[in-house]
Amino acid sequence: MLKETQISAIISKTTRDLLERHVRTTGVKKGRFLEQALLHHMQALDELPTEFIVHPRIVVSRKTGEAILKQMKSGKPTSALRDLMRNGD
Repeated sequence: MLKETQISAIISKTTRDLLERHVRTTGVKKGRFLEQALLHHMQALDELPTEFIVHPRIVVSRKTGEAILKQMKSGKPTSALRDLMRNGD
């Protein structure tokens, strides 16, 4: 028989709301869902090269964030980007 253990974690309200919505929609129990998600994530970390792991949260300084925002607002799409997006249709 498999032994189970309980863990405790602090998560954001947004993450909790997403979890609650998912379990209500699918009927999957929270514990089952969290265990599957953790196993899936840990397997990906083991099997994928580090450079292909994209973390869900990236922290930058205020100065860098403002520079990124400025570039996003003033940037124009290149012809290569336009072609790529057009070919997706």
